Amino acid sequence: MLIEFSVANFMSIKERQTFSLVASKSTELADTHTFDAPIVAGGGGFKLLRSAAIYGANAAGKTNLLVALKVMGDLVAKSAGETVRGDPVPVTPFMLDAKTRNAPSEFEVQFVADGVRYQYGFSATQERVMAEWLIAYPRNRAQHWFERTWSAKKRTHQWEFSALLTGEKNLWKKSTRDNALFLSTAVQLNSRQLQPVHDWFTNHTHLPGALHLNPGSSLYEKGNKGEVLDFLKVSDLGIDDLYVKKKEISRDELPADMPEHMQQFLLKEMEGESVYEIATVHMDADGKPVKFDFDEESAGTRKMLALASDWLDALRKGRVIFIDELHGHLHLKLIEYLVKLFHNDKTNPHNAQLVFTTHETALLNQEIMRRDQVWFCEKNQRGETVVHPLTDFRPRKGRENLELGYLSGAYGAVPYIKEA
Repeated sequence: MLIEFSVANFMSIKERQTFSLVASKSTELADTHTFDAPIVAGGGGFKLLRSAAIYGANAAGKTNLLVALKVMGDLVAKSAGETVRGDPVPVTPFMLDAKTRNAPSEFEVQFVADGVRYQYGFSATQERVMAEWLIAYPRNRAQHWFERTWSAKKRTHQWEFSALLTGEKNLWKKSTRDNALFLSTAVQLNSRQLQPVHDWFTNHTHLPGALHLNPGSSLYEKGNKGEVLDFLKVSDLGIDDLYVKKKEISRDELPADMPEHMQQFLLKEMEGESVYEIATVHMDADGKPVKFDFDEESAGTRKMLALASDWLDALRKGRVIFIDELHGHLHLKLIEYLVKLFHNDKTNPHNAQLVFTTHETALLNQEIMRRDQVWFCEKNQRGETVVHPLTDFRPRKGRENLELGYLSGAYGAVPYIKEA
């Protein structure tokens, strides 16, 4: 489960910004919208939120906040095995200040895995990882398992290890490239103790950018067509069945006007990979099935199909799912339905968490979200993204129109439209 995420000097984010899913002490909707953090006995209890919405004007940096977490997750998953020495680290610093252009980007996340709270982070330039650290909190006592820091003077990393971290630490250290994470390297070299930390990124989160534009692969691989159909029927999309077909990529899948040398290159690059064709079935007036190609469905239907498998998978496995612009092409009632699935013990028995960006302000006054579940994102006069929760403004429960307050600019994070 996610506790909080912090990022600094990344894309439009300059100063450290922290997004938190720790619930306030408010009893508002506490039974359905919050849950006890599943930490080991004696670990110091606290409550987490099951969902959170991030509002803000276009180009305010909402997406960049989610992209920062995706970059962090990709580096954990791939830096040891899918990069080589000399490859750039995929970070982009804040470019509107000369002092930050060559400074490292920093990422840190706190989460719960297997009943233990962890605090893991690193900073990096495009050239190398500058620092990396991991703190574990068994029974609420901090254990600094490892830390590495780049020494510009010695042109090497300085390392500190706790005796509580077991395994081939010297081997893992020697095997860690400057542009790779120690966490990734150690797990690749069979560190069982660090595996839960690594797995939280790779198995327990659905990061932005991974949403299937064509959901055929997800449906085929997860084999949950029945669940998806039930999900779509509740959504009143008129879909009675789905067909998914897997086939190898061939020349027929490429545009006919693509140059021959490009076709040969792509076929070689994608050799052994597959494409997934998906079709929907609707019943005509006589009750007979009629098949439609995926592209013939509306944008909203395609989005619901794209969401379905991963949405249900997150609820079934208790994962954290991040969705950018949930409102796009979806009716308010469908958005309400999707969010409420996370606020119901029957549909969310394992305390999955949902984080989404949106412009759908009607959610603010529907008693769908607690006040501590609402966050705002805006840029200041220096072009820096700033993130803050609604609770900073201490809105009065039941006595303040949150939607009207937001649209009038009381909480910031709205566009300033200049007259022509």
